[in-house]
Amino acid sequence: MRNLWIAASVIVLDWINLLNFIVLRSSGGGLFTGFTRLCKGLAVVLISGHIVVQLFPPAVTYLALIPAWTIPFAWNLVTAGYVEQTIYGVIISTVSLLFIGKLLEPIWGSKEFLKFVFVVNFLTSFCVFITAIALYYATSQEIYLYMPISGFHGVILGFLVGIKQILPDQELSLFSALRIKAKWLPSLVLLLSLGASFFIEGSAAYLPTLFFGTYMSWIYLRYLQRRLETNLKGDPSDEFAFSSFFPDFLRPVIDPIASIVHRVLCGRPETSNEAKGYVMGGNPLPGSDPIEASRRRERGARALEERLAAERLAAARREEVQTDDASDKV
Repeated sequence: MRNLWIAASVIVLDWINLLNFIVLRSSGGGLFTGFTRLCKGLAVVLISGHIVVQLFPPAVTYLALIPAWTIPFAWNLVTAGYVEQTIYGVIISTVSLLFIGKLLEPIWGSKEFLKFVFVVNFLTSFCVFITAIALYYATSQEIYLYMPISGFHGVILGFLVGIKQILPDQELSLFSALRIKAKWLPSLVLLLSLGASFFIEGSAAYLPTLFFGTYMSWIYLRYLQRRLETNLKGDPSDEFAFSSFFPDFLRPVIDPIASIVHRVLCGRPETSNEAKGYVMGGNPLPGSDPIEASRRRERGARALEERLAAERLAAARREEVQTDDASDKV
């Protein structure tokens, strides 16, 4: 079971190292500097949750998602996402949180970043719960009711969706050989996870969380996220449509299916944003202008550049102070 999550995460960690290089390449900062307070706090939560379930194994019953016991233990829809049962899981999730959060939180803002983590975690757990109940009624196998499911990996995949939205055309080098644009990372991780599940037993504990984490984060960013710079909701650009997770030749098949969700959330079928913005109850949704969506991506890129400049300035000041100290000692 743990091998599936490790295999799916190798690409994520390789990408995180490259992304960290992109952010710090001209800042003069160190590899392990610049982590935000919020991400450090969430990392403490993940580490503490792991320690608790290791020292007190019965705590898994109350903290992890066990579908048969979710009623009346409904709080595990929230707590399950912050409990890593394996040392591999807690290391991967903590490192991913710190490095990706260092990029996303300054752009989204701390409040929105925390809201994203909470909402995606809860919706992912809820969908996994519904899926487990459905699988039990379809197969009559009790393992779907009593398997403890937990972990932060659904939110980590959600972070990759956030990178896809903000820096879709950023080219990255994986394994020092394969070059891929950032917009394909969520799809690639899901594809590898699915492939690994055919060869590794116990994948049921991971795959639903990975898939629902990706989908729920896209729904949140596409329709619900409030932008700091405009105070508007969502990203209706064609470049962030659900079909953008798939190769071009599949999009004519995916778009009609995705329009069902759009119809539920917005009250009418989805049309190209070049011709028409999102609507709800016949009225345009705020922020549905594709030009505005493009401006939001530009603001995200500008925020990243501003952060680079700030880190370069801070590094220069530290170097100047160190030089002054050395001079004083002489």
